[in-house]
Amino acid sequence: MQAKEKKLVLLAPVIALLIVFVFSLTLFPSVQVKPRQLPIAVVNEDQGVEISGQPKLNMGETIVETIRQAPTAPGEEPAVEWVVVKDEDAARQGLNDKDYYAALVIPQDFSAKQASLRTPSPSSPELRIYLNQGLNAAAATAAGQVLNGVVDTLSEKIRAQVLDAFQAQGATLSPDQAAALAVPIAKKVTNVNEIGTKSANGNAPISLFQPLWMASMACSAVLFLAFGKSAASDRKRSLATKLVHIGAGAVVALLVGFGFAWIAEAMIGLAIPQFVDTALFLALAFFSFFLLITAVVSWLGLKGIAVFALMLFFGAPLLALAPEMMSPFYRDWIHPWLPMRFMVDGLRELFFFGKGLSWNHAVAALTWIGAGGAAVTLASALKSGAAEKRRRQDSAFR
Repeated sequence: MQAKEKKLVLLAPVIALLIVFVFSLTLFPSVQVKPRQLPIAVVNEDQGVEISGQPKLNMGETIVETIRQAPTAPGEEPAVEWVVVKDEDAARQGLNDKDYYAALVIPQDFSAKQASLRTPSPSSPELRIYLNQGLNAAAATAAGQVLNGVVDTLSEKIRAQVLDAFQAQGATLSPDQAAALAVPIAKKVTNVNEIGTKSANGNAPISLFQPLWMASMACSAVLFLAFGKSAASDRKRSLATKLVHIGAGAVVALLVGFGFAWIAEAMIGLAIPQFVDTALFLALAFFSFFLLITAVVSWLGLKGIAVFALMLFFGAPLLALAPEMMSPFYRDWIHPWLPMRFMVDGLRELFFFGKGLSWNHAVAALTWIGAGGAAVTLASALKSGAAEKRRRQDSAFR
């Protein structure tokens, strides 16, 4: 075995371990996921109750104060950010505006019904819980677990208080009172902006991202090869070639947008509530990604594709997570810079929030990304023109 071959043999495990290490980094965002400052709305509509010989009782206010002052471990962010909202309608609007992952509503008669648990005609108070599935199914589930824990803890406290009061009075429970104390607080859970049954458990927007991103990389590479040689001419011809290059990408984007929407609905079986709007949005996302990738490739060559391949591997795991469930590093330094998150956000609105294609945050962001990519791509014509000018000068000199 020659020296060169021996070096390659020794280098093989080093390369293999390096690749394993690099791609293991993609697993970090999904390990030990836990909520941090998950926004949950809380509404207190409780009107309180007057009890003879005692100050007015308003259990709703007590509940709000208790949950907002819940202790957290030193040095850790609280799991929940409780946002007090004036009424149930405002909370529902906040859920539709993607401000909250869940909402807890304390109704007007909560205190009155709790007080009735000590009377011969008891009636269990009820808390209403809303889970915003469409915003992020995993985060909504985590919020639901937090709220269920709050209700269960309150139920235990109320049960203990009522039983202590009966014991102090030497009274016995009637069948109705015993039944009411079995569930001291009833809870009504409602899913809003539901993900439905044909949405890959709410992950349809993330599922559609990867094929579209890979297709945009492939299209950028193919069209770069197709137009690359003709672009290396004088400045005017190079600029015209770049415009044709971009126009070809726009045509492909429309074909991919409608074709991919049809495949997702007819072959994969995803529910596409607004087919044309979804197809146009997919076309916009593809064209935006195509222009972004083409801009880099125009200056760096095909090796620039590697940047977007790495972005795919390292960015994809983050797209399924709510920002509030990421570590601070990924939440503050990685997630905000991922262009594909705007595609996922836009598809969530189309799939789960019943909103059509409009000039929203996702559409605006993708448009500006595409516009920036187009500008940088056209600017590369200046590079081509300058290179051609130098080549001619060198030829004339020789």
